[in-house]
Amino acid sequence: MRQKRFVKVLLVACVAAALCLARRPGEPPRPGFNLFSKQQDVELGQEAAAQVRQKVTVVQNQFLQDYVQRVGKRLTSQPEAAGWPFNFTVILDPSINAFALPGGAMFINTGAIAAADNEAQLAGVMGHEMSHVILRHGTNQASKARMFEIPAALAGAVIGNGSVLGQLTQLGIGLGVNSVLLSYSRGAESEADALGSRLMSEAGYNPIELAHFFEKLQSAGGGSHTLQFLSDHPNPGNREKAIEEEIRSLPRHEYGFQTGEFERAKAEVARLPKGGQTGNVRGSVNADPATMRPSRTLQPFQGRNFSLSYPSNWQVFGDQNSDSVTIAPREALVQSSNGNTQIGYGIMASHFIPDTKGQSLRRATDDLIHHLSASNSGMQAADNGRTLKVNGNPALITMLSSKSALTGGPETDALLTINRPDGLFYMVFIAPASEFKELEGVYNSVVQSVRFK
Repeated sequence: MRQKRFVKVLLVACVAAALCLARRPGEPPRPGFNLFSKQQDVELGQEAAAQVRQKVTVVQNQFLQDYVQRVGKRLTSQPEAAGWPFNFTVILDPSINAFALPGGAMFINTGAIAAADNEAQLAGVMGHEMSHVILRHGTNQASKARMFEIPAALAGAVIGNGSVLGQLTQLGIGLGVNSVLLSYSRGAESEADALGSRLMSEAGYNPIELAHFFEKLQSAGGGSHTLQFLSDHPNPGNREKAIEEEIRSLPRHEYGFQTGEFERAKAEVARLPKGGQTGNVRGSVNADPATMRPSRTLQPFQGRNFSLSYPSNWQVFGDQNSDSVTIAPREALVQSSNGNTQIGYGIMASHFIPDTKGQSLRRATDDLIHHLSASNSGMQAADNGRTLKVNGNPALITMLSSKSALTGGPETDALLTINRPDGLFYMVFIAPASEFKELEGVYNSVVQSVRFK
């Protein structure tokens, strides 16, 4: 099985130089924009791990499984890894790979153990993959790729339209080679490299061994498994320098930690054989939108960084600790013929991190609309927006139009955007075009109820 290759960390020199402008060596990378909560990362990863175990060959060697758990425990004991339920599994595959799923399930190919020269190199591979989990790169990528559909998919999982993974699979976000959950940007790979070096250092492993491992692969040049890996991840030639800069900026640690079991692990690998549901439909285009109109009686909702009041006859779908919540009547969550859950009537509230920081509200809103329309080809802006104040903050409301998932006819969406220190806060008020005038008053009351921590 070819899941993600574990080291899309081989960057071209210009990208590495640009990265240095974004963060200083030694400065811990931080998780980016995400529509999922940490708990949803864990739930998604557990579902995905169960699928993976059905498709791979788990090594039936208790020593090897216990060994990677011991190395992993050393790394997970570091502060940055706190709160994630990491687990490590060795699978029979000669390819020099490893991959980690959102939430912390990691699979390590026997080929990676065989290729490492020492335990620090293996720990480097594992630390790098752990960093993708800690920085939530998989769900960050999914959030950016499917900004408009993800909130509906998460809501669909809550009401029983399949699991979180099932909903994402319907959106084309699965576990294949090119899955957005397992294919990271160059910036994400660099961040994982930096944080992985920090984890190694704190655990007593010399971070430079991660660079040595990649240099070894580059210089080896032979063997189908190595060549396949290198064709996917060309070496920029500056990896060692980048890691050395990270090491110089980190607190001093004594390196040289070893479990003392690495050589036996390689020997055990050498002795191994060579090798290698759809939910019920909720809602339909025949539903009567008038029966879903929001109550004028509002009740409070407290999110992670904001609070608001919403119609008492509607339901909240989402996690209070998430940056994204969907509020809608249950019947307005429509499952299409291909299994996607869409919102036909309701409210989405979330955060977005624009591509360029420090943008004006108008430019940041344009950036958001570009991302929203990229995943919803029928969506387009109907006006240039009007300004207002929300909780003392300058805000912008832009009217959008698209096709209604509920009626199949025109849909009107009102996009509210507010620049905040942690990104662009936005809400989308969704309704069939024929209904929008009927509920403007309620939507305005919801807008005026918004408060920030």
